[in-house]
Amino acid sequence: MSGVLNLVSVGPGFADMVVPRAEAALRDSEVIVGYELYLRWIAPWLAGKEIHTPPLTQERERALLAIEKARSGAKVALVSSGDIGIYAMAALAFEEIREDDTFAVNVVPGITSANACASLLGSPLSHDFATLSLSDLLCPWDWIENRARHIAQADLACVFYNVQSAGRQEGVYRILNIMLEAKAPQTLCGVVRNAYRPDQQVSIHRLDELLTLKFDMLTTIVIGNRFTERKRDWIFTPRGYNDWASPAKQTVEDKAMPEHAAWVFSGTSDGNALASELAGQGYPVVVSAATEYGAEVALEHCPGVTVWAGRQGVEARKQALTRAKASVLLDATHPYANQMSEQLIGLSKALGIPYLRYERPSTIAADCGELFDSVEQAARHAIAVGKRIFLTTGSKDLATFLQAPGAAGREWFVRVTPEPEFIQRAIDSGVPRSHICAMQGPFSQAFNSALWQDWNIDCVVTKDSGDAGGYQAKVAAAQALDIPLLVIKRPQLAYPLATSSFAAVLQQLAAWDIRK
Repeated sequence: MSGVLNLVSVGPGFADMVVPRAEAALRDSEVIVGYELYLRWIAPWLAGKEIHTPPLTQERERALLAIEKARSGAKVALVSSGDIGIYAMAALAFEEIREDDTFAVNVVPGITSANACASLLGSPLSHDFATLSLSDLLCPWDWIENRARHIAQADLACVFYNVQSAGRQEGVYRILNIMLEAKAPQTLCGVVRNAYRPDQQVSIHRLDELLTLKFDMLTTIVIGNRFTERKRDWIFTPRGYNDWASPAKQTVEDKAMPEHAAWVFSGTSDGNALASELAGQGYPVVVSAATEYGAEVALEHCPGVTVWAGRQGVEARKQALTRAKASVLLDATHPYANQMSEQLIGLSKALGIPYLRYERPSTIAADCGELFDSVEQAARHAIAVGKRIFLTTGSKDLATFLQAPGAAGREWFVRVTPEPEFIQRAIDSGVPRSHICAMQGPFSQAFNSALWQDWNIDCVVTKDSGDAGGYQAKVAAAQALDIPLLVIKRPQLAYPLATSSFAAVLQQLAAWDIRK
């Protein structure tokens, strides 16, 4: 005889959450095996059937019983809440099925605890996410911690199953502290108890607030990622269009932004000076800085402004600008931050907010170095003319230099902003630690000359960073030491409106009358 084993998922709580295929499988089965609680909300479909309800702790016994019934020729439904294939009975059944078994097997999917809880919270799992069981009955605890650490470092949204039991009180707090090692404390999270069952409870918290709460085995915790936001009584994670190259840990200002402000996208000394000038003229100003260090510098040099820190990505910026009713976007980013400028131009068009590009003047002259149209061109020429090559081009393009043909036969020296991620990027690119100068510029001619002479540099590659970026000091040092200076030209963008003076910025703001 050839029976049937239906592995049936019955969802999180009530009959209206059970999919039609599961109902059909239950009606067609002669034998029902499952934990008694799971059978309550499907009772109308079980009348007249042979029912077996081994207790909760006898999962393997339930699987074996269902398999034996199917081997005898019966149509059997092995029932599990949620989805039977996720932290549930399906795997146990497959472990016990033999290769020579002849009964049919049907796996019927269902609504998981993660899906159910996410729906009650809003849409927190709209991008990549992970699930993690905190029960160490079937998995060693050090594995659980290791997986949690990787989830946190990847900044995945995640769902915790089997959160806390009478015998496992402290584990969840250890995992939450691991989350806080890589996720910001203000990361939005949800706590759901008894999803779609009587006594359902739903609440939203910051990640650091979860350390003060108590949970149980009926509780599921949903952890957001750095883009997760709150709207009314819901949380949601945007589907994408964010700056995925940024590090997972973010420090986003957890405070309201002033309305109708001029938003200055900075990251340069002259950008901060422009923000300070505007604040001094009485304009409400928000400075958007990409890093924690950039935020610290902006707060130090821009009295009277509000700082919004962290690489937020297009969608997050769009929402922040909309909430704050931004009056103008002032693009004072680095002359080579063309991707950011393109993003801001797009946001200006999408939101109907005026855009103005402020760019420091170029100071390139005929005797100020050899010009190149691209990083690739400069890399090839540097390898041709130099053996100990000094790069002042930032960390983003290091791989282009160090992976170019012939690069392995050269010694590379770099100067980067003293941000841990930039230093690590240099190390990961293959630059020896002894060849990294991590300091905040600009630098004088004397400093450049002393450093290059001490390191026996015979070629320098830089960008057209203007006076604010110390370009002329590099030119003077290279000329004094008779070192070739290779200069990468600025990218050319079609800015809707651009200027290179503070006076012109103020004049344009007055013409737009953004104070009204």
